[in-house]
Amino acid sequence: MKKETLKTILKFAAVFALLYFFLVSIGLMGKAFKGFGKDFAEALLNTTSNPFIGLFVGIFATSLVQSSSTTTSIIVGMVAAGTLTVSGAVPIIFGANIGTTVTNSLVALGHVSRREEFKRAIAGATIHDFFNLICVAILFPIELATGFLQKMATWLANAFINFGGIKFTSPLKTATTPAISGIKHFILDLFPSNHTLGYIMVLVIAFGMLYVALFFIVKVMKSMVMKQTEAAFNNVIDKNGFVGILAGALFTFLVQSSSITTSILVPLIASGIISVEAAFPITMGANIGTTATAMLASFATGNPSAIIIAFVHLLFNVIGVSCIYPIAIFRKIPIKLAKSLGELAFHKRRYAIAYVLSLFFIIPGLLIMISKLLK
Repeated sequence: MKKETLKTILKFAAVFALLYFFLVSIGLMGKAFKGFGKDFAEALLNTTSNPFIGLFVGIFATSLVQSSSTTTSIIVGMVAAGTLTVSGAVPIIFGANIGTTVTNSLVALGHVSRREEFKRAIAGATIHDFFNLICVAILFPIELATGFLQKMATWLANAFINFGGIKFTSPLKTATTPAISGIKHFILDLFPSNHTLGYIMVLVIAFGMLYVALFFIVKVMKSMVMKQTEAAFNNVIDKNGFVGILAGALFTFLVQSSSITTSILVPLIASGIISVEAAFPITMGANIGTTATAMLASFATGNPSAIIIAFVHLLFNVIGVSCIYPIAIFRKIPIKLAKSLGELAFHKRRYAIAYVLSLFFIIPGLLIMISKLLK
């Protein structure tokens, strides 16, 4: 075997190993947040009938558990149980779509020590944020005024009302669960009387693993990918963004997490392998693909209201993509905003950190707290 061929094989093996390491770190991060956030998140979901506070509850709860799939599945279960109305659940679904982007934003922060990479990483991560924020800005007021999503979802749900339960297991989840569970239990066993401290340690280890994985993924990929290949990949996606949307939706359906899809894109963008423009349609596809979890959960309950809220989630994302991507001037807005934030982060890295903390935790947390105090 030629020396160059052996090097290439070893590099591919290293990339797969690092990606596994990366996915385990994401899983650990989620476990840590769920450890001191999931019960609180579930309690939050049932605290208010105010649609605007419901929106912030969705952002905050999903930011805590780092998964819109988790939040929407909880919502589906609560709607099926009758503890949350469909109308009350709709704003929380909107908020969940914003909150789910926190993971890729946290991944981008892993590049903070390398300015040029950090600029691209922030732009690549926050394009998802800005796309979902724009979708909410457009569709939320219309939904409040007309209830059109709930009406459309009710019509669609009638066609699926007797649809049987379906279960799907993500292959990546199957592959990473043993490592994630093993590390989590090992750390928690070190703190038998203080699980909160244990989960804090799990989070610290997750961030450490994430940083190491990102550093070496970028390094190995840069050495593997030739400029001609980068240009060809970008051209294919740029010329046919709908292929990117389909690919993003399919991959997200398989892994059942838009966070994984978009988080994998961040180091690719940071290393310059793909452009923000090329990643954008994949991100939109991920938004559609992530609705599969709630759909499957709702079909499993067989509850009409649960199926309606799952269709609201699906329709929100499909309509959002349909409204923004086909129109060039609209398509450029989230890209422009994300790149501008990337430039700002290049010069003042603390602004990117402040942005992530404010959007996902401080602002929604404060507004929820204020609403509680005013009751």
